[in-house]
Amino acid sequence: NMLSHTLSEYRKEGCLLVVLLLVSLWTIWFSRDLDSSNIFNSLLDSNFLSSRNLTNLCRQLGMYGIFSIGVGFVIITGGIDLSVGSLMALFGVVFFYLLTGTHAWIPAMHWAPALLILSLFSLLIGLIHGLLVAKVKLQPFVITLCGLLGYRGLAQTMTKDTSLGYIDSVSDVSTLEMLLTSNFMGLPSAFICLVVLALIMYYVLHLSIFGRYLFALGRNEQAARFSGVNTTIIICTAYIICTFFTSISSTYFAFYTSDVVPSMHGNFFELYAIAGAVLGGCSLKGGEGSIIGIILGTAVLLVLQNMVNLLGYDSSFSKVITGIVILGGVLVDRFNLWSIFFSKKNTN
Repeated sequence: NMLSHTLSEYRKEGCLLVVLLLVSLWTIWFSRDLDSSNIFNSLLDSNFLSSRNLTNLCRQLGMYGIFSIGVGFVIITGGIDLSVGSLMALFGVVFFYLLTGTHAWIPAMHWAPALLILSLFSLLIGLIHGLLVAKVKLQPFVITLCGLLGYRGLAQTMTKDTSLGYIDSVSDVSTLEMLLTSNFMGLPSAFICLVVLALIMYYVLHLSIFGRYLFALGRNEQAARFSGVNTTIIICTAYIICTFFTSISSTYFAFYTSDVVPSMHGNFFELYAIAGAVLGGCSLKGGEGSIIGIILGTAVLLVLQNMVNLLGYDSSFSKVITGIVILGGVLVDRFNLWSIFFSKKNTN
């Protein structure tokens, strides 16, 4: 009974894990070394299992997974954040200007206080989003849609729509570059950061009082308020977590790409974050979701993209696959298909 309860509780995560394994096995089989006479060796020599590809996948999962967790928290409240991709560009631009001092209004400084200022800036934006949703009662879709347009436009205005790098930094950034781009114990630093943050946020979401309040608010905000939950603080905290995690991820992306082109940097990232969260079991109605599910949902999307690249499919086809996968996840959530399946299984 305990096993069936566990399987029922983590049915979405289990399903995603199966999908992830199937896609991985498909990619391994069709990217294997056809010149090898030994089938086992040919599978081990597949492009998918190469150390370079697996390292790159882990790095991408780290960078995408961090801000996807933040978006997941907002979705659990019943909200949405469409500004993540544009914030990624704005944060990258502000951070590089803090390092180089090449903007008239932004002073140059060492990378440590620059990171602190970037973090405080992200917290302020998250607080503004949260207050507009919780206090002014504006629709999250509208607020963050304005952010999607405005933040990227601001980044383009600041740079005059040209690329901005950190090569002219006033202080030595080699230590920061090593922390953000190097591998430790064979794992990319972004992936290690994701693991640490995921463990912390797992406790926050699933084991703390804040997490219980967050789920209660997502299921029924009015009932949560009548129960004594300060819904304003909970909503503001969710949006603050989202923008703060976006700022963390933005530093990894900025140093990974070496420069920021505001018109392109972070394009559609908000959609990948929403897709990963929804695919991972976060209901767009609010009140549902898990850290493990968000990470697995993000991993499925990235492995699907990797499959398209390795097997030589048209790169545009990855968008078709992503769309189909998102639609499938929404349909499963809408009709609660896995609950129906498990309830029938348990009654038998």
